Amino acid sequence: MLTVANERDETFSEAHGQNTTLLRPVVSELVKHEPGFYYLLQDAEEHVATGNMFHLRAVAGWRWLSWTHRTVRPDRHPVIGYGTILSDGGYFFVGIDATPLQSLRRDLWLSLAWSSVAFLLIGLGGGFILSRLVLGKIESVSLTAREIMRGDISRRLVLNGTGDEFDHLSGSLNAMLDRNEVLIASVRQVSDDIAHDMRRPLARLGQHLDEATDTPQPDSRNVALERAKDDLHDALEIFSSLLRLAQIEAGDRIPDSQTLPVVELFETINASYLAVAEDHAQTLVVAMPPPDMVIEGSRVLLVQMLSNLIENAINHCSSGTKITLSANQGQGGTVLVVSDTGPGILAADRERVFEKMVRLDASRTVPGTGLGLSMVRAIVRLHGGNIRLGDNNPGLRCDIMIPVPIPYRP
Repeated sequence: MLTVANERDETFSEAHGQNTTLLRPVVSELVKHEPGFYYLLQDAEEHVATGNMFHLRAVAGWRWLSWTHRTVRPDRHPVIGYGTILSDGGYFFVGIDATPLQSLRRDLWLSLAWSSVAFLLIGLGGGFILSRLVLGKIESVSLTAREIMRGDISRRLVLNGTGDEFDHLSGSLNAMLDRNEVLIASVRQVSDDIAHDMRRPLARLGQHLDEATDTPQPDSRNVALERAKDDLHDALEIFSSLLRLAQIEAGDRIPDSQTLPVVELFETINASYLAVAEDHAQTLVVAMPPPDMVIEGSRVLLVQMLSNLIENAINHCSSGTKITLSANQGQGGTVLVVSDTGPGILAADRERVFEKMVRLDASRTVPGTGLGLSMVRAIVRLHGGNIRLGDNNPGLRCDIMIPVPIPYRP
């Protein structure tokens, strides 16, 4: 198109005007010497004055002709050109063969058509494959869910290892299922523990009530009723302890967690158990830590943890025993230490005493439910720490490490 515009401008420049008379000789020469162009010069009555084309309707501007309209060497090639209305009413048209442009346009349309078909096929194929993959993953999740609903709570979703959104979703669902399994196991354990551990006090309660019913003497009846009352108290204490222990073991966050000075915990223990130890002819030594030593956690649970350890030492040690409570700052956190100079625990039994309702032979005659150390370990684990029993030479030493900061366990 630029070539046509340049040829038109050069023709007007060579003719020194834009009328039929001035353009006639110039166009006649161009027809002879420029066979690659199409020229047409018409007068005001639309008669062909000169050129190598037949008559055209005078239309100004760019034109696309489906055939050449040549007067010599006829052909059917398309032509693109520009028509100009002259100053005297004549008409001048100059153009070139538009076959390459037509071929290019046809090729572009063919490319566009084939590209559209290809994109359509790729889109349909890709959509089909993607839908099959997505539906396959969804069906896998559905099958796993049905297996779990049938009772297989240990079933988990399979991770494909690609780290995509489905892997993230599967990981989150697996974490939820792990948590649910822990809660269900905790409920089952509590049910089993209650069914097993309540049997003995309830059986004794029944025996004493039978004695009270069958005994005619008022004094004997009152004694039997008092024993039945004690048995009921023991049963309620076991029930309450098991429920509390289950709540702590099933917890994933520390209730009312705060930063506490360790000295406050020790002052509470000292005020509560100093007189109790003296009543048992024992010595309780609380080594107060510096005021800036802090610990993160629940004040109620931490006090209960230390109380259970001190009570165990008081109840299971003889008179003259020295019980010590101290603390130090370890590399991974705060270490609380409860030690005594009593009989201690054999190395083979130091892990077993943390189990529920376990009572060693030496402590059979000591009142208790056998849940104290189980409660201690549950509280320590809830706080992200660990507990270890060792030899105090003589006696038992209990080291509890509470990390700082408290790690969050999802």
